[in-house]
Amino acid sequence: MNSPDAPKPDAPPAANPAADADLDPFRLQSPETLANPYPVYARLRQEAPVYFSAAYNGWLITRYDQVAAGFRDPRLSAKRSSAFVTKLPDEVRQRLEPLRRNLASWALLLDPPEHTRIRSLINKAFVPRLVEGLRSRVETLVNELLDAVAPTGRMDVLRDLGDLLPLLVIGEVLGVPVEDRHRLKGWSNALSGFLGAGRPTLEIAGGALSAVAELEDYFRGVIAARRQSPGNDLLSQLILAEEQGTILGEQELLSTCCMLLFGGHETTKNLIGNGLLALLLHRSEREALRGTPSLIGPAVEELLRYDSPVQWMSRVALDDIELDGVRIPKGDRAFLVLGAANRDPAQFPDPDKLDFRRTDIRHISLGLGVHYCAGSALARVEAQAAISTFLRRFPDAELSPGPLTWRMNPGMRGLTSIPTELGPQSSAS
Repeated sequence: MNSPDAPKPDAPPAANPAADADLDPFRLQSPETLANPYPVYARLRQEAPVYFSAAYNGWLITRYDQVAAGFRDPRLSAKRSSAFVTKLPDEVRQRLEPLRRNLASWALLLDPPEHTRIRSLINKAFVPRLVEGLRSRVETLVNELLDAVAPTGRMDVLRDLGDLLPLLVIGEVLGVPVEDRHRLKGWSNALSGFLGAGRPTLEIAGGALSAVAELEDYFRGVIAARRQSPGNDLLSQLILAEEQGTILGEQELLSTCCMLLFGGHETTKNLIGNGLLALLLHRSEREALRGTPSLIGPAVEELLRYDSPVQWMSRVALDDIELDGVRIPKGDRAFLVLGAANRDPAQFPDPDKLDFRRTDIRHISLGLGVHYCAGSALARVEAQAAISTFLRRFPDAELSPGPLTWRMNPGMRGLTSIPTELGPQSSAS
């Protein structure tokens, strides 16, 4: 969220404000709200904590206790949330069938027991012991990325660090060839635009369809190479499970590769970008972290709470559900609004304040229950390494003059760029 004296985001005016107000009275889709949704979230929590949005054709659930309960409620299905294609006209549905088929095997979009079967395999690669073993490698990659831009005295901390580091790391975890890792970014971005749209247009869905088709073709080639020459990477483990035929089928293998790329890149990219922006805008917290480097763990948790990279997760009601006296009918979509829950004053005192010494930071930015993010430990290691190393090397860094532009993606919160003047590099770096 921008502070009062922060650069203001570029925001083209709405095409038809009167018509938009009828469909979207809280202006959820306005550029201003997408740039800073938190005042609108506060209104929703106060006035309509269970609110049907005609703009998104679904229910927004915004209070912390109800969002947390929603993650554990078996009547809210993650699997059905990916079935939107079945409601489209026949011609469109047939064209988008490869996209539906790919998403239908994402563990992220499955309910138990299918979710449990695939998740049990993925979890083996992200146990804390193995992830902690990657910390030194992640720190090396951060320093290499900063070395590349340090001589210029400026960088885009999103594009040059936040975007590239997760690609390199998830590429190593999966076992994607080094020379291919930068190719993955465009595919991940297309999936992000679709999955975070809430009510995607056919154009956005078409972009995701193309990305899935190209990703599946790409992974088929990498998988063929790994069958001939297995490694110690996650992809080799997934191939072994597919060959045994007891855990993964062929489509599930391809879908899981796509999901891991997306999950390993998109969320961590915006965690690093949003986190560094918050530090550049809040000098007192930046100085507190520089003065006490051991705060980096709690600081990343507070940054996750303060400006969650994932703003909501979609579910579908399997039965009629009543919340706060409001009935969510069977078959309707419900959005668990993480960004709103994380600013709920009933859970977090002074929730709009960034405070690295806050205690009991039980944010839900990474989900809860069976859908708690499998890669959460790795995302934390990457964010801790990126933020602490950047602050140590460039203690006087400042945002470059000019406006900031937020992506028009209500579900996946992030900027398009964060131009930054680095200032003198610390002699201790």
